[in-house]
Amino acid sequence: MIVLGSTGSIGVNTLNIAREFGLEIDVLVAGNNTKLLNEQIKAFTPSLVVVSKKELAKEVDHPKVLYAEEGIVEAIHQSKSEVVVNALVGFAGLRPTIEAIKCGKKIALANKESLVVAGEFIDTGNLVPIDSEHFALWYLLQDKTVSKMTITASGGAFRNTPLERLGSVTVEEALNHPNWSMGRKITIDSATMVNKLFELIEAKWLFGTNRMDAIIETKSLIHALVDFADGSSTAHLAYADMRLPIAYALLGKVERQIVKPVDLVEVGSLEFRKIDEDRYPIWQAKEQLLENTHLGVVLNAANEVAVEKFLNGTINFLEISEINLEALERFHTHKASSVEDIYMIDQEVRNFFK
Repeated sequence: MIVLGSTGSIGVNTLNIAREFGLEIDVLVAGNNTKLLNEQIKAFTPSLVVVSKKELAKEVDHPKVLYAEEGIVEAIHQSKSEVVVNALVGFAGLRPTIEAIKCGKKIALANKESLVVAGEFIDTGNLVPIDSEHFALWYLLQDKTVSKMTITASGGAFRNTPLERLGSVTVEEALNHPNWSMGRKITIDSATMVNKLFELIEAKWLFGTNRMDAIIETKSLIHALVDFADGSSTAHLAYADMRLPIAYALLGKVERQIVKPVDLVEVGSLEFRKIDEDRYPIWQAKEQLLENTHLGVVLNAANEVAVEKFLNGTINFLEISEINLEALERFHTHKASSVEDIYMIDQEVRNFFK
């Protein structure tokens, strides 16, 4: 397979599954972590490697190294592998997704931004999501009429923080996720609840409905629930371990234990909360986005700029949501009619808020 983002958490877990099930790795694509990349090269002997910048190529222990987006695209077209795991972060993952589709490859997609910004231009027929929530929805769906789908959120770093403190929280506090360790951007997106909006948009494209919502489940054991027309509901429980959705995305069928089963007696209790717009101001845009999924490109562009500004210390935490809401208001009439338009809108929004 081709692994885009091999040194991130999804990429590392993908390689763990590859090792466990004896899957071959043809291409590794990494960012700047050449030390870990070299360890992966030694373990999996890929035929081709891609890094983010030309100057990093000399640090890589491999005879064939490409770089940047053009290198990723070339690697996708060159490789005979039929599977691409796209675990790149942010808007940068869009073009590799589109190119992999052109090549007729199966895409195991952890780059949710691809669907968020350009879902109407992406054929999901050969795409499998690597995401606990969407995997859980897929796992639960039966040949029954569905009335509603619900995904869960952890609540992020500030789910218990007094509201009056949110304007003065630090970057370090924002990166202290209560349930697990993730990359910097997705951890901030979890704290603002933008990540859950992205997942709702993604779910609409994957499952063809906007009858969906999200709630907070503080222990991150329930990943999704499905309400059926007959009044019954089912829930998917599993310890949060990305190897489970990755294994299904790559293998299709899994008959050995990937994660330890949940012991409900040991868990004792579960706590559910409504997503409060006072704590998560961006949540007021939920219905607008589900009805107008084309605005995903606007939200994503504004959010990438805002998160970077917060991490650099030039805006406070609450201003991330303020920028995102302003973007949705200011650019609400923008609608792409092609993939090329997606890139133009993305750049216009970034230029406005940079």
